Amino acid sequence: MLILFLSKQKGNRKEINDRVDCFWQGKDISTLPTVTVQLPIFNEAEVAERLIRSAVALDYPSDKLEIQVIDDSNDDTCKIVDGVVRELKNKGCDICVIRRDSRHDFKAGALANAMKVAKGEYIAIFDADFIIPENFLYRTIALIDDYPKTACIQGRWEHINKNENWLTRAQSVGIDGHFTAEQGARSYNNIFMNFNGTAGLWRKSAILAGGGWQGDTLTEDLDLSYRVQLEGFKIEYDFDLKCPAEIPNNITSLKSQQKRWAKGSIETAKKLMPRIIRSKQVPFLHKVEAFLHLTHYTVAMLMAILCLCTLPVLLWIPMINTTWILAVIWSIIVISAIAPCVMYTGSGIVLKRGFFALSHFPAMLSVGTGLCLNNALAVFEAIIGIKSPFVRTPKSGSEIDVSKKGRYSLDSSLLLAIVEVVLGIYCAGTFIIYLQAGKHIFGFFIAAYAVGLLTFGITSLKQQLFSSLKAGSIPSGS
Repeated sequence: MLILFLSKQKGNRKEINDRVDCFWQGKDISTLPTVTVQLPIFNEAEVAERLIRSAVALDYPSDKLEIQVIDDSNDDTCKIVDGVVRELKNKGCDICVIRRDSRHDFKAGALANAMKVAKGEYIAIFDADFIIPENFLYRTIALIDDYPKTACIQGRWEHINKNENWLTRAQSVGIDGHFTAEQGARSYNNIFMNFNGTAGLWRKSAILAGGGWQGDTLTEDLDLSYRVQLEGFKIEYDFDLKCPAEIPNNITSLKSQQKRWAKGSIETAKKLMPRIIRSKQVPFLHKVEAFLHLTHYTVAMLMAILCLCTLPVLLWIPMINTTWILAVIWSIIVISAIAPCVMYTGSGIVLKRGFFALSHFPAMLSVGTGLCLNNALAVFEAIIGIKSPFVRTPKSGSEIDVSKKGRYSLDSSLLLAIVEVVLGIYCAGTFIIYLQAGKHIFGFFIAAYAVGLLTFGITSLKQQLFSSLKAGSIPSGS
């Protein structure tokens, strides 16, 4: 993915910037299309006002801009939203609040319900943890309006609170890798790419052509992205359109977010891979990449199996004496270990954050190993068809120089936290045994799992204890 991105990124970024400049040269503002900005919200008291005010500040003619605050909240977020919307309406903004009697189909249902009354032929979607950049429509309208087969323009996520703690720094490295090497490679090489659920501008007719928003998976964005591309539309990525967002600043929130993404990806794979495989319009290699893309979270199950099997392999499997087999096995292991570091560091270099990415790779490695059991469980549930509600990720309202704890909390699984701690201790014991056996290199591989699992498990247990002792904590509303 990194090679595919680097080979084309300069030319494609220049072409995109040239298209934007060309579109606006001598443009008659009266001919611009109407755009509806949809802001799906559920219990976002910490960030709702920040989001709404950033939408109003968009650099776009006010008579061509409609803002829908899609509020499914059941707490005092409703009062905050109503107050801000009332103020902005009095100033002449075309803004409204849309509420439902139930949360049927969760975010997908809310978006579909609001789209029925949307005035715009294009729809911009932003989640509550974002601050919408003023130039968002300036760039995206230029990239989509003259291209009828373009369904969506996706912006690049930036980070409001990247330096809040070690967890946000580690996540920022992973997110940068996704929005550099992965999304860039897919877009520039016409491979299936996905809308990331937010920070994107959609052509309304393309949404309808793809079958509309559907709530039968937890990743409605990934699902719709593939469906519209199977209908012959294209999703483009604007690397230079920076959309700042808040990163989850605690382990419980991150585990909830990752579980939803992991489970939803596998649900989408089960739903759409048969159709992708049967398609005569999709090239074979694109089918392979689509399979890897939609099922990549299954690696969590392999990681969990690795944790369990490493010690028995040492104790009970006889030593392989065939040198060339060992050479092949170790070559695969080394390449597998180096590849992610190369991708994330390479992505960081393009973003002028190369040393930051490299120096924080160990922390990101701990996040990856710490999440393996959490994500493996999500994948397993998706495979056997266990359904679960859409649990939104709590936001704290943290900013560049302001760290906030936030009023919302999530109840993580106590049993999962205990198993994580037990498996972490098991991995630590395996590490010691491997060192005693002189298997130092592979011993340090399993040590990474021990660190990650113990960090996530102990932190989750502490969070559970804190939640049980805290009086009057606000539920997540999941």
